[in-house]
Amino acid sequence: MVDVFSGRLLVSKDGRSVDPEEALQNKVVGLYFSAGWCSPCRDFTPVLCNFYTELLEETEPPAPFEVVFISSDHSAEEMVGYMHAMHGDWLALPFHDPYRHDLKKKYNITAIPKLVIVKQTGEVITDKGRKQIREKGLSCFRNWLESADIFQNFSS
Repeated sequence: MVDVFSGRLLVSKDGRSVDPEEALQNKVVGLYFSAGWCSPCRDFTPVLCNFYTELLEETEPPAPFEVVFISSDHSAEEMVGYMHAMHGDWLALPFHDPYRHDLKKKYNITAIPKLVIVKQTGEVITDKGRKQIREKGLSCFRNWLESADIFQNFSS
């Protein structure tokens, strides 16, 4: 994951700049392509919030998982509003970073919402993260972890 965001900064929900190398190291990462104007996105985001909260706040130790929001909002203000209103405490690529368009191409994003689960290298584990969370809940995380080549003492 460090490779994918190398040389870039991410932002937290509260607007702090975050070094992706530290924040994403040894984690399974969900690239969340979404927007506040998108009704299916607003439908899935609370589901993703619950999934994220259960993995990070209700397991000991916290699961090695992070979400990076890649916005398709129409403005930086819309993006920030959507993050504050609905998002979990995850990270985002800044709105004005043109790299978000490259990521959409790289991961073949033709419709949103899309949750692409990736390894540290940026290699895709699944591009059906949304469907898997809806169908399997927390149990899908173990499969992602096994595919991610991350060695952790994690049990859900």
